[in-house]
This record gives sequence, C-alpha cells and structure tokens, in this order.
Amino acid sequence: MEAIVQWFSNNLAQFISPEGAVFVISMIPILELRGGLLAASLLQIPAASAIPICIIGNIIPIPFILLFIRQIFKWMKKIKIFRGLIEKLEARAMRKSDNIRRYEFLGLVLFVGIPLPGTGAWTGALIASLLEVDIKKSSLAILLGLVMATVIMYVVSYGIVGNVVA
Repeated sequence: MEAIVQWFSNNLAQFISPEGAVFVISMIPILELRGGLLAASLLQIPAASAIPICIIGNIIPIPFILLFIRQIFKWMKKIKIFRGLIEKLEARAMRKSDNIRRYEFLGLVLFVGIPLPGTGAWTGALIASLLEVDIKKSSLAILLGLVMATVIMYVVSYGIVGNVVA
C-alpha cells in the first residue's frame, strides 16, 4: 500500500497542495484514511493538520453510499456491461459481512476501525447498506471506526513510518 500512496502523493502534489493531495487520497476507496495519513506523513504534513483533513475526506462519501448505493447498484445491474462488476462487488462485500451481521454495531465499528486490506469506511458503508442496517446506527458505528482507525494509523504513519522516512 505504501507504494500506491507514494505514487498518489507524488503525482497529486504536483498539481494541488500537499493537504489537497491528502484530502483526495482519503476519499479514494481502498486507500481511504489509512492512505491519507500515510501520505501526510510522507509529505511531512503535521499530524494536527493531517488528521482532520483525512477524517473529513474519508467521511464525505459515506452518507452517499449509505443512502444511495443499493439504488445505484440496482440501476447499474440493468446495464449489461456493469452487471458482472456490481455482482462481484456485492459478493465481495457480503463475504466480509459475517461479523457485521452477527454483532451489527460493534462489528461495524471494528470492521471500519481495524485497518486491514479490504476493510474501511467505504466497504463498511457498503455492507451496512446491503444488510439494511439502520442508517443512524451505521453512521455512528462508521464514525467511531474512523476514530479508531485514525489512532492506529497515526501511530503507524507518524511513529513507525515517520521515523523511517525522517
């Protein structure tokens, strides 16, 4: 993941401010807050500035996913070229849904909060939407998960990786 973040950081920072690059990276599925904080560390943005930028960047798409993704997927499945992709995305999300289905709120918090590949706010919101978890409950769980992921990634990005880069 570090190589992808490095590539985005270098290329985006040529066209926009380093803070803008971190914001955009935080909005990208797969990279999300984890990639944003790592990029901020690599671009030597102070953590006090980087953390709110990453949280805001990562949280902006979530309400749209929670509210509209089922309808968007339903519409896209009607178009032959998108059907296979959407079915794969749904199947992948549902394979990761066991703990969320079983523990709902706490499962969603942990799913979003523990920064592992394939987890995060985007996938958590997709699973919550597909499982039709209450939007207030899922929004709060995702926000708490983001706070948890922020703490973990702060330690990793500014502690471990930050010391290696410096």
